[in-house]
Amino acid sequence: MEAVIRKLKGIEVVPGVPVPAKPIKTPARGISKKLRSLVQEQNIIISSLITSCEEVLSQLRKYRGQLGDWKTCHLQLQDRLYALVEQNKSAMKLLELEDTSVVDMTTQGEEGKTQLQAMLGSLNTVNTLQEVDTTIDTADECSMKVEDWLKKCQELFPDVKTVHTSVKVQETIREALEIMTTETGATADPVHLGDSASSIMNKVQEITGQIPQKQLTIEDLRRMSEPVKRLVEAGRVVAVKRLVEAGRVLAIQEDQYGRRSARITLQDGQLYLHPLLRQPTPAHAHTLQESEVVGVLDPSCTLAFLDLGWAGSTRGRVTIRLTPDTPLARQFVLLCTGQRGHTYRNTKLLWLGFRGNPGQCVEGGDYESNNGWGGAPLLPDLMGQYRESGQAGAVWARYGLGGPQSAQFGITTWEHEDGRCRLNVFGDVVSGLDVVKAAVNHRHIKEVTVVDCGVVLPL
Repeated sequence: MEAVIRKLKGIEVVPGVPVPAKPIKTPARGISKKLRSLVQEQNIIISSLITSCEEVLSQLRKYRGQLGDWKTCHLQLQDRLYALVEQNKSAMKLLELEDTSVVDMTTQGEEGKTQLQAMLGSLNTVNTLQEVDTTIDTADECSMKVEDWLKKCQELFPDVKTVHTSVKVQETIREALEIMTTETGATADPVHLGDSASSIMNKVQEITGQIPQKQLTIEDLRRMSEPVKRLVEAGRVVAVKRLVEAGRVLAIQEDQYGRRSARITLQDGQLYLHPLLRQPTPAHAHTLQESEVVGVLDPSCTLAFLDLGWAGSTRGRVTIRLTPDTPLARQFVLLCTGQRGHTYRNTKLLWLGFRGNPGQCVEGGDYESNNGWGGAPLLPDLMGQYRESGQAGAVWARYGLGGPQSAQFGITTWEHEDGRCRLNVFGDVVSGLDVVKAAVNHRHIKEVTVVDCGVVLPL
């Protein structure tokens, strides 16, 4: 019907004139320029929206793929955590069995001791030959039982497998917990995600601290020491700061000791380089060459740190300013960073001298045997210009400069009052001397451990 009406509208009817067989078409009436402009504008808007939809859909597909990768990663980590938990349970079962054996043997020992004490009383009260014979026979029997008990204790305890498994599992779990960030499970700090033009994946990269298209350099770490205003203005520096805080910036070194990595951490606005270790690399970690990081150290003023800890205490940090350009100071840096494969990490304090008197000091640093008999020098020649000091906080060589244990060190905790001084002083404690003094008050100095060490990065 619409088609018929359109045809009829195109026929002009004149009175007295027959209607032609074919209709006469009139020119089609066009729309105005204004309306055509509106149509074109709407066309552009719709086309732009279609393009935007396609871009966002593409971003959503990528984001979903990233979510899938993260879920897979979580499942894999969950399996590893379950395996770690099972190892911990197995270690606890071994400890429970060992504890039961110790309780049983303790009970037997207490009974044997009581019998021996009773026999001692009987021997002091015998009056006849028959009583002497009987008492001595009984005493011999008790003595044999106790001797057998002593022999069993020596043979049974400690059970090597139980102790070794427990220590290794503890170390593994402790290292895993140290790697975990303190932010896990906590409410995330608000993150500025840029304007609405930022793509979904760009926002994901900003949240996770990923830095695309440009490798992390030592200059990125240098910028972290700039004023706060510049940090806020520089989005890349903020991203680097988040990476460091999350424990995802590592210094790596590959040499005859294999591939090792050292954590770079941020605490109280100061950057710290920890020792090189064989350790798993966190997901999405950013790496720098160890030589590049150590290269920023100022030989005229190097700060090293030792973290001391013991049962029932929290970790305390001791910061030491090393004497400029001396072989002992360079050796101390090597053992704090692990560049030569050895480190002070997990070494014990070995001895407490002059307890409760002027000149009181603690000594440690046996990275080889951890009992005072090791600690060979890492440098061929340790001779140099050293000073003498009797001040509290002085750090000095425990043995002679050419001795087989010259990597061991001492720290004075109580100033000498009679003018006596320590020789071969190569550093001074600038903070944390109270931590060393607290270690002195611990019941057994050999229970105090250097749980971590490293150097301060002067960036």
